[in-house]
Amino acid sequence: MSEASPQFADFIVDRLSAIPRIARTRFFGGTGLVADATQFAMIMGSTVYFVVDDTTRPKYEKLGSQCFAYDTKARRVQVRKYFEVPIDVIEDHEALAELAREAVRVAKSLATKKPAGKSA
Repeated sequence: MSEASPQFADFIVDRLSAIPRIARTRFFGGTGLVADATQFAMIMGSTVYFVVDDTTRPKYEKLGSQCFAYDTKARRVQVRKYFEVPIDVIEDHEALAELAREAVRVAKSLATKKPAGKSA
């Protein structure tokens, strides 16, 4: 997995200016994007992934997006919580802001559904 360049992360944060108080964190060799103390996105290499759930995932699949995946020695692991944001959405401020706000809501919802004693 390649790490996101600081310039690409800056570009994405700039494109997400409609989301207040975005913070960046290191996240498994990439960059996590946090809003309201909740991680809603990650950047791996030159790909942005938003958090999805069972109700929002079909929208991404319809756009032709793939979930985040990585290879281990034994198999390919698909992380269906994160789906890629298509480049045409990144280029459209309104569409990007809409999906980002939705991803923040989904991420907050998923965080509140975790069983007691579980950490992020």
